This record gives sequence, structure tokens and C-alpha cells, in this order.
Amino acid sequence: MNTGTRHRLFVPCAVLATTVMLAPAPAGAQSRVPDGEWHHFGRDAANTKYSPLDDITAENFTDLEVAWRWTSLSRAVAEEHDRIRPSAMKSSPLMADGLVYVSTALGQAAALDAGTGETVWTYDPRIYDDMDRPPNMGWHHRGLSYWKDGESGDARIFMSNHDLKLVALDARTGELYPDFGEGGYVDLTQGYNREIDASRMTYSSPVAVAGDTIITGSIIQDTYITLREASPGDVRAYDARTGEMKWIFHTIPQGDEFGVDSWQNESWRYSGHTNVWSYMAVDEELGLVYLPTGTPSNDWYGGMRPGDNLFAESIVAVDIETGQREWHFQAVHHGLWDWDFPTGPNLVDITVDGREVKALAQVSKQAFTYVFDRATGEPVWPIEERPVPQGNVPGEWYSPTQPFPTKPPPFDRQGIAIDDVIDFTPELKAEALELVSSRARFGPIFSPPVLRGAETPFIQVPGAGGGANWQGAAVDVETGRLFVSSSSTLIVVEVVEYEAPATVGYFTDPWGVGLPGPRGLPLFKPPYKRVTALDLTTGDRAWMQPHGDGPRNHPALAHLDLPPLGGGGGISSGPLVTPSLLIMNHGGRGYEDTAAGSRTISAYDKATGEHLGSVDLPAPPGGNPVTYRHEGRQYLLVAVGGGGGTAELIALALPEEPAS
Repeated sequence: MNTGTRHRLFVPCAVLATTVMLAPAPAGAQSRVPDGEWHHFGRDAANTKYSPLDDITAENFTDLEVAWRWTSLSRAVAEEHDRIRPSAMKSSPLMADGLVYVSTALGQAAALDAGTGETVWTYDPRIYDDMDRPPNMGWHHRGLSYWKDGESGDARIFMSNHDLKLVALDARTGELYPDFGEGGYVDLTQGYNREIDASRMTYSSPVAVAGDTIITGSIIQDTYITLREASPGDVRAYDARTGEMKWIFHTIPQGDEFGVDSWQNESWRYSGHTNVWSYMAVDEELGLVYLPTGTPSNDWYGGMRPGDNLFAESIVAVDIETGQREWHFQAVHHGLWDWDFPTGPNLVDITVDGREVKALAQVSKQAFTYVFDRATGEPVWPIEERPVPQGNVPGEWYSPTQPFPTKPPPFDRQGIAIDDVIDFTPELKAEALELVSSRARFGPIFSPPVLRGAETPFIQVPGAGGGANWQGAAVDVETGRLFVSSSSTLIVVEVVEYEAPATVGYFTDPWGVGLPGPRGLPLFKPPYKRVTALDLTTGDRAWMQPHGDGPRNHPALAHLDLPPLGGGGGISSGPLVTPSLLIMNHGGRGYEDTAAGSRTISAYDKATGEHLGSVDLPAPPGGNPVTYRHEGRQYLLVAVGGGGGTAELIALALPEEPAS
């Protein structure tokens, strides 16, 4: 039986007698960022990805041109060292006080003049001298964090890095602060209450900034696990001035802490992960930081950790000053699908049935959106516990139910059935069905992994890449709409037995594999990438559009008159919202429509979803787009390229009017 807190139905706060009536807040109440700047991964601490700048409009978007380019520091290193192979440039830059701040895949940082792109300072800890490849996903880094002291004006750039250090850099000079931590950095391997394996840990996401507190999660390698013992994904907070640790939150409860009974057989003592590898959101008015947690060790088998496993795959609201849990919601009980929360939630003030709500919207890999009152944790609409398929892997523990939001509707494909198979032509459909019949079977969402050789495995949809991924969603603070970037992905997962001395029992070999469709095409129908607008005031879908145009030029499809397909390989970019536009990157590989392109940045009408046009980029984009204004000119920034040879930061702007 299940242990720990479990509710059959999560009742929306609209029908609770204890509803807290919150006074309306002005649009952007969560943001203390000047209108023309971008201080956090999602622009503001609320992770809205909304900018009030409106110089770039539907009428002039396609007039954008390259204003400046900056070559990533990683390119020179990769050219000099054959063993160093950076991944795509995924950094989402910041802009404050006339400087753009950007990280590289190799854990370097730089400040650039916001008007010209000229380098002002660089920081290179030369991690690559002592490391061929960081654990988990290798050389990649997603961005920096900005903090400014309201009294002294001291401005700092914080960076958690591959070398397991947190550094504070002077925002104007790039110099380390010698009195921060020990000699300028905090050793992030210290401060745990349990033993850790530092060789399987890394850092590459921006830390959260909440007042004078810096909050960091971690990345823990979740492949090739043979032992049940693993490093915990505890979240820790540090003083922004001194680097002194302020608190630690155990994402796997310890001792007599709340939720420890959801780890049966005292599995809390040795289980690990449940980490926050992505970024977080902060509400300083409520004094809360919101932690999106990941899957426990390991991703596909949990027989050694029976129970629901709080606080894995949960949203946890934690007091900024004390680290105490205020509320939580678990989206996946006893996770077996690698459906960790890959992105921070979005905070927005909305009106629902005439009632003002300080809301939190969390998108997920499984294509659900969970919406809560962020002060109380009560769902805005009911979330129901529904029965899900059970498995037969020896020793496994299965949750009989999983949470299903009743609103908003899913924003991408969930589960797969015969009617979902590609059917552009009868021949392609027949080939697709033949591929499935020999290797896998259809099933609904939450179909579990199976033991190799015992039965035919399910096709898992969405796969471990989502649905939504780290690029996340954006909110329109004016209308309460949520814009979600998503990809339709699938994998097939079988677990294999590990013999002694392995203690984990079962694991995937090597991790879970994709299932190609006929002639290299996707197995299922389009769209393969999409952008969806959800109305958070009603819980309904406002519109959905394919993003990109998929494999239109494939020889089997080139003669067909097909609608937009969406897709192009990889996962979608995060959206950027302005008063009139929704802006998204598009990068892909394989068979692409040359008009839509696989190296573009696109604009949509945020009210209708109409595609307004695209601008070509010199290489596939890897980071989220951001925007700022400098000396009266609005810029659009995007990181592109990778692999060491093409990584750079591109600034787009409208043509300057000639001087009179």
C-alpha cells in the first residue's frame, strides 16, 4: 500500500471555505527589473519571459538585421584541444546597466558592451585543463545570475559551474571577490549531511536570486547506475555577500522529516538524485522560492525505493530565509519515466471567476500544466488521482494512481495509439505498423517500463525529452496567457537485470532508445513541434500552432501538399513575449523546408497564433531569445551554434535611421 500524504482529488481553491482572497496586483508586480533590461534567466525572478519593449512589432519584425556578433570563448579552446568537445551554445544572456552577460559551454563567462558586443571582461576558470568532459551531458552551460545590492550598488554575477564551485564576479570588472566563500568561491561539494560522489555531479543552470540569498540545485548523472546508493539532490542557499551557507533543504526527507514515510524500507537513507537541475522561480513578496525537482535514482527502476518518494518530481515552495517547506505538490508518484520537472515554473497574477489569484503554472515533460495558488499550494482547478497501467518487473513498486489535471488540457501528445501512426500515404502507414509490431506496442500515458524478454515494451510518449523541456514557457502578464513550447518525442524502455556486485537490481541498457518511423520519418503524425497558448483565466486552450515545418522535403513527402508539420529535430526553444509578439527560435536537422528554415527566429501574433515571419540565423539557435533596450534601440539576442566551431551570440535590431 502507499504511504505518505496522498489525496484522491485535489480540490480547487475556488471552492474551499478557507480561500485566501488576495488583493489585485499590478501587471509585473513580480518584476523589479527595469523595462529595458533582462536580469534573470526568465527576465525576472517570476520567470515570466515577458518584456514590455515594443519597438519590434508585427510590421517590422522581418526587417531585423544583425547589429553585432560575439564569438564564444569556447571556440578557441576547442580549436586548440581536440579532446574538448563543447555542445551547443545554450546560454540565455542577461543585460543590466549597459552590459550583456553570457556564459559558454566550457563554463567561461564574459561581459559585453550592450551596444556593440565588444568584450569588456572575461572569466575563464580553465576547467577544461583538468577535465575532458563533465558528467551527465558534457560541456554545456545555460546561463548566469545577476544580483545588485540596493544600498551600496555593488553588482555581482553569480555562476555555478562544472568544477562544482559557486563564484561571485564583480559585474563591472569580472574580478572575483576574495572575501566570498574561501578565496573567492564556495565549494559546492561541502555542506551535505550525507556522503556524495562528486565525480557524478555538475552545475550548469543559473542559480536563483532572492533578495540577498543565492539558491542552487545540482545536476547528478542519471545514467549507468549500478548501485542503490546515490548522491542526494539537496537544495542549498548562500549569503550573496559572504558565501556563507544559510540553509539546506533535503529533497529526500531525512530522519523524522515530513515525507520520510513515503520512502519505505528506510530507502531515504541511500536513495539519491531528486535534484533541481533546472532553474527556479522566486516570489519575494511572499518570501518563497519554488523548486522543480527531478526523478530519484534511478530513472527507470525503483524497486529499491518503494513508496511515493516525496519530494521527487514535485513543486516545493520553500521559505527563502529558513529553507522550510511551506507547501508541495507531487506530479509523479514513484517515478519510472524520467519525467523530472525540466524547467522553472511561471508566476503570474490572474483573475479566475472574478477572483484574484497569485498563480503558479508549471509545465512538464508529460505535457501537463499544473496551476496553483502560489501562496497556498491549492490547485486552481481540480487535479484527480486516476488509475494507471501496472507493470510486472520483479521487485518493482507501482503507484496505482497518478495525478491528472482537469485543466488546462494537455499541450502535446500523451500516449500513443494506432490512430496516431503516420499516414501520409498507405505505404508509409503500413511500414510504420510493421515497425511497431516487431518491436513495441501502443499504450496510454504512464505505461511503465518492462523487463527485456518478458513482454513487448510500451512506446513511452512523451519520451524523456518531453513535452516541455528546459526552455520552458512564458506568460503574458497583460492577459494571463501561458505560451508553451513543446516537442512530440517517444522512446522505448526495457530494463535488464544487473548481477552482483550491482545493487540497483534493474536498469536500462543503455538508457532507453528511440523508435524510428518508416524511411527515417517520425513514427507518428504531425505536428512534431508546437507552440500552445493556454488561457490561465479560464483553463482553456486559446490556440495551438505547429512550430517549424518538419520533414517536408523528404523524398516520400516532397510531392504531397501537406499543411505545416512542425518540427525539424531537437527540442523547441523557449518563448519570449512582448506587448504584441510571441518570439521563438527554431533550430533543427534533417529534412527541412527551406522557406521555414532550421536556423531561424520567428514571430507569432500572440492573440491568434498566426505566424508573422522569420529571420534567418547563421547557425542553429541553442539558447532562449532575450530582448533589451540600449541607448534607445531594442535588441533581440540569441545564442547559436556549438561544437566549438560556430558558437556565438547574435544581436538583432531594426536598421538604424540614417543621420540627418
